Amino acid sequence: MVKAYKPSCLKDALEIINNKKCLLFAGGTDIMIKKKSFYSAEYNFENVLFLHSIDELKGIVSENSYIKIGSCCTLSYIVQSKLIPKTFKDVVESMASPAIRNVATIGGNICNASPAGDTLPYLYAVNAILTLESLSGKREVYIGDFIKGPKIIDIKNDEILTEVKIPVEDFDISIFKKVGTRKSTALSKVSFVGLAKKKNLKDIRIAFGAVGPTVVRSREIEEKIINMDIKDIHKIIDMYSNIITPIDDQRSTSLYRKEVSLRLLENFLLSFK
Repeated sequence: MVKAYKPSCLKDALEIINNKKCLLFAGGTDIMIKKKSFYSAEYNFENVLFLHSIDELKGIVSENSYIKIGSCCTLSYIVQSKLIPKTFKDVVESMASPAIRNVATIGGNICNASPAGDTLPYLYAVNAILTLESLSGKREVYIGDFIKGPKIIDIKNDEILTEVKIPVEDFDISIFKKVGTRKSTALSKVSFVGLAKKKNLKDIRIAFGAVGPTVVRSREIEEKIINMDIKDIHKIIDMYSNIITPIDDQRSTSLYRKEVSLRLLENFLLSFK
């Protein structure tokens, strides 16, 4: 028999998971869509902790040069916020259907750690910081260190992801592209985020989704681009070609994904001309 817990504050939630292992349930859209019933769910669990009643996890504020997003903010709520950068709104609006966005949360999309997770390339590119809390205290971790592989995250049984921190920065160029079978309600075949501070090219960020076990972003290549001629597009494409390693699956082929990824990169680089 499954026991369900529905705490109304974060402290109560942390006390519960400190004493027993629980499946953390926010919007539940990924868990519910995978299986027809809990009897065949891939997760073996006896305790479910529902997070949707914890108001502390639902706010969006701008503070200390960060936009802080509560982990239980729904995708719809994020789109409606005036604090959220337009490019990230574009990312979120491309996800699922309005009904799903009304329920699905940013924390769930991150913790699901899917190679095709739609929010992830943008969050990698902006160096998003995640706040994890337990009764022992808080710790912060860069999202790229939090996600270790497909469905693998750096979280302890007594921790809850409580907040996503996005640094406030101005980029002259900010591009998001998603390639799927249709414009909306489609899982990504490929996704791409490109950010740059164009003046003297002092900063550039490039991230790809659905073309590797996790988001593909190379700070080493970004540094090389800053120190080289941005017009040498073919050399830059060759560097990324070596680190993009997509797979064949039911949505697309590895060859298609790689070719599309490199064309999206090329279009981004051409925007500097």
